Amino acid sequence: MAKEFISYVAPEFTLPDAYGKMHSLADYKGKWVVLYFYPKDDTPGCTTEACSLRDARDELTALDAEVLGVSKDEPDLHEKFKTKYNLNFDLLSDVDGKVIELYGAWGPKMFGKAGILRKTFIINPAGQVVKVFGRVTPLGHGEQVVATLKQLQEND
Repeated sequence: MAKEFISYVAPEFTLPDAYGKMHSLADYKGKWVVLYFYPKDDTPGCTTEACSLRDARDELTALDAEVLGVSKDEPDLHEKFKTKYNLNFDLLSDVDGKVIELYGAWGPKMFGKAGILRKTFIINPAGQVVKVFGRVTPLGHGEQVVATLKQLQEND
């Protein structure tokens, strides 16, 4: 079964990481970017997803891809989360939720409440979103991203 891929310009952003360093999408021009949005540091699903991406990082690096996680958590919480689980990629803080909304990762959740939706975007070296994973299943997500990235690069 063929996968459907899309292509549109990824919205630009500038957000701080766990150590206060600012990251812009433009900083990654020429590289593949795996940009994932998640609800909260150190919660069961978010930890499973982060560890899955951590474990896939070597393969993603070999595919010339950078991983960036985004949530509304403050940078100091990101630092603790990264340290606790030896996360080998940057976590960015979008405290006011503007980038989360820009990427369509904010919306209705269980019981009618709004919140961050677990979504992952693959952005190509030209800055185009070429794949969106909506309603991500945390377990095995890293392997899913690696397989999709390989397919995208083969079709590139």
